[in-house]
Amino acid sequence: MDSPTLTLVLASPIAIPLLLRYILAPVLIRIVGTALGWYLRKKTAGRRWIITTLAEKDEDKLQQEIQIQKASGKDVGEVVDSLPSGAVKNGDDTEKEWAGIVGFFHPFCNAGGGGERVLWAAIRATQNRWPKAQCVVYTGDHDANKDVILSRVKTRFNIHLHPPTVTFLYLSTRRWVLASTWPHFTLLGQSIGSIIMAWDAFSLLVPDIFVDTMGYAFALGLSKALFRDVPTGAYVHYPTISTDMLESLDPSSAVGSQGVNAGQGTGARGIAKKIYWKQFAKVYSLMGASADVVMTNSTWTQSHIKRLWGPLRDKSHKLNPIAVVYPPVAVRELEQGVEVSEASERKREKVILYIAQFRPEKNHQLIIQAFAEFIKSGSPAAEGAQLVLLGSVRDGGDSKRVYRLRLLVDELHIRDRVKFHLDATWPEILDWLRRASVGVNGMWNEHFGIGVVEYQAAGLISVVHNSGGPKLDIVVEIDGEPTGFHATTSEEFAEGFEKALSLPNPLRVRQLARESAKRFTEEEFAKRWTLQMEKLVAMRESS
Repeated sequence: MDSPTLTLVLASPIAIPLLLRYILAPVLIRIVGTALGWYLRKKTAGRRWIITTLAEKDEDKLQQEIQIQKASGKDVGEVVDSLPSGAVKNGDDTEKEWAGIVGFFHPFCNAGGGGERVLWAAIRATQNRWPKAQCVVYTGDHDANKDVILSRVKTRFNIHLHPPTVTFLYLSTRRWVLASTWPHFTLLGQSIGSIIMAWDAFSLLVPDIFVDTMGYAFALGLSKALFRDVPTGAYVHYPTISTDMLESLDPSSAVGSQGVNAGQGTGARGIAKKIYWKQFAKVYSLMGASADVVMTNSTWTQSHIKRLWGPLRDKSHKLNPIAVVYPPVAVRELEQGVEVSEASERKREKVILYIAQFRPEKNHQLIIQAFAEFIKSGSPAAEGAQLVLLGSVRDGGDSKRVYRLRLLVDELHIRDRVKFHLDATWPEILDWLRRASVGVNGMWNEHFGIGVVEYQAAGLISVVHNSGGPKLDIVVEIDGEPTGFHATTSEEFAEGFEKALSLPNPLRVRQLARESAKRFTEEEFAKRWTLQMEKLVAMRESS
């Protein structure tokens, strides 16, 4: 092509926007990102030195205390429990001695939920694999210091962390990711908020490896824009937006009657929502696809993340496949606390137990309606059966929801057969798990279902929604035999209750369910987590 022709092409109305979009804009973003990243590294270099120096001093102090206690004949068992094992399952001694900083992005680390159990189990596994590495948690829990948080981790989850190599850095921008901050365009607003919060985190410290354990894909994108040499990892509990969510807006689709947004894609407002969600999904996929290592908590989540992030990861030559790393569940604790035997079988009652927060997506209404149909069937299995709804109430919205559910129970004339147990303690939960025969879960597309694993570990026969993690990963056959039942409609749930309470040999199913739950122990989680972390450490070492 001669020079005049080339000049004409470059000056055309089509070529100029393409030149800006595909050449100039990426180059400009990279230059600005690199400059900002350099600024943040210089700014936080002093804090990095302080963290590593204090960790060394705390380690020396702890070792001295252990020696003093040993010399005086005192029990050092609890202190030793917190020491990392340093056991190396894979790799060599060089990898074992890696002493970098892993930044865990978990702004609500003191919440005490299933997501937090994943965080603390991940840190414990990281400490065991790399005893000299520093685990820094970016959190917004200003009301709790290090001692308070680690004490709660021990009492709530029975996870003993090694204090010298755990540091908490406190964010001042957590309000920007609260749904209440963004009453409109909440998905986009919270994502923008996560970028603000991630900048806040990097302004405190630039880690050697950055891991998001809450699902803030936009934070991962910012990390890659600022620090190209910092490997990033993501543990995804559920996609911020999924293909099922998009499809549920259409009332004529296969899932048009499921979820809290079912059938809302009609009319001008519905069409606008569809466009907004689709565009958001594209940006969300771009941000998430930047992660070097991606872990999901279930097969269902993996499938959706593959559909959203997979194509872009393939284009950017991300070599690590999206892996399923099941969250750790207190299986061992439940095995010890709940007996499953012929003797305990005689103590079981006709109790159908639903353990879940009183959130709209948990669909308590469906379960109550199904239970009413089951009772009205008048079958021998239904005689004397009870439904126990056990869950926490977070706020006024949950309280109103419980009130409406109580009204529904009255309308269905099953008041004497349904119990509400709010904000139960762990001993109370254990007591119901010992007494109940059936565990139920009514949520559509539950991303994993820790509560269902707890049912199985306690020997309950599960009747769960025919979707998500409970269907694909948890309530599956063992050696060709069922461990529970699946349902979608109220009629199917009622049939599931009938089957579960009419089994000729329920103890056999309980034992199979408990065996199935062993796939979700903390030990299994640690193995899978360490395998993925090794990839991130190897990337950092080679950069």
